[in-house]
Amino acid sequence: MNAEQLQTIIQSGLRCEHIAITGDGVHWDAVIVSPEFEGLRKIARHQRVYATLGNRMQTNEVHALSMQTVTPAEWAVLNG
Repeated sequence: MNAEQLQTIIQSGLRCEHIAITGDGVHWDAVIVSPEFEGLRKIARHQRVYATLGNRMQTNEVHALSMQTVTPAEWAVLNG
């Protein structure tokens, strides 16, 4: 799997205003900005992203995914 494929999978199940994925094909880092994160705690946001991946985490198709999950308002503050 490459970064573009992973991004497509996440975007197919989650409305994203911004998504950036880097990694080596096994270990991934993602910044995901979605209005769907509004009102959710960090764990719930991550669970929402994991839901888009289906069983890909269990089958090691995606071995490790580190995420920064933020709302559009939080993203605006971070990028001042």
